[in-house]
Amino acid sequence: MSSLQTLSRGLTALKLVAQKENGLAIAELAEALGVHRAIIYRLVSTLESHDLVTRGLNGRICLGGGVVALASRVEPQLRAMARPLLQKLAERTQATAFLCVGQGEECVAVEVAEPETLLLSVSYRVGSRHPLERGAAGIAVASLRPERPEDSEALRQARRDGYSVTRGQLQAGAIGVAAPLVYPAESHFRFEGCVGVVALQDLDVVAATTAALDCAQQLVNCME
Repeated sequence: MSSLQTLSRGLTALKLVAQKENGLAIAELAEALGVHRAIIYRLVSTLESHDLVTRGLNGRICLGGGVVALASRVEPQLRAMARPLLQKLAERTQATAFLCVGQGEECVAVEVAEPETLLLSVSYRVGSRHPLERGAAGIAVASLRPERPEDSEALRQARRDGYSVTRGQLQAGAIGVAAPLVYPAESHFRFEGCVGVVALQDLDVVAATTAALDCAQQLVNCME
C-alpha cells in the first residue's frame, strides 16, 4: 500500500507541476499534497532520476524531458488502437473515416481509413489540418473545450447533441459527421479528439452519426 501511495503522490505531483507554467517550489508542492517537505524532496528526487521533472536554478520544479519522450508515444499508440475501429467505421458507412486531435486552435487528422469499394473519396489525409470550429471534426473537438461567449451556434449545437454535422465547410459537396471522445469522469486518460466520417456522395447522416458515436465509445473503452 505504501508503494501505491507513493506512486499516486508522484503522479499527482506531475499533474500539479504541469499546471503551472513556471513550475512549483518544494513548499508549494508540499502544501498542495498535504505532506511534509521531506517527503516531497524524496519524491522529486525519484522523479528527477527518471527525467520526469527538473529543478531550475531558482529551485522551482518543472517538467523534464522524460515527459516529452512519453508524450511522443501517445499518438502512435492511439493510432494503432484506432486503426481497426476506423476501418470498420469506413466499411459500415461507406465513407472516409478519420481520427482527429486538437492541436492549439487547429484540428489535425492523425489516422484515416477508407472502405475498399469507395469510388469517390474526399481529399482528407493524415496530416490534414484546419481551424477549429470549421468542419465536423473541428467542431467536435472544440465542443470538448470550455464554453466561450464567442462560440458559434454550430458549436453550441454540437455540445447539446454530442456530435457535429457539417456540409460543404471544408470541401464543396462534402458532408461530415464527427463524435468527440468523451471519457468517464473518473478517467485518468483524456485525449482531445474525435472520430467521424466524411463523404462526397449522399450520406445517411442518421446512420453515420450512430456509427461514429459507437466508434468513439469503442475507442474510449480501449483506452480505459
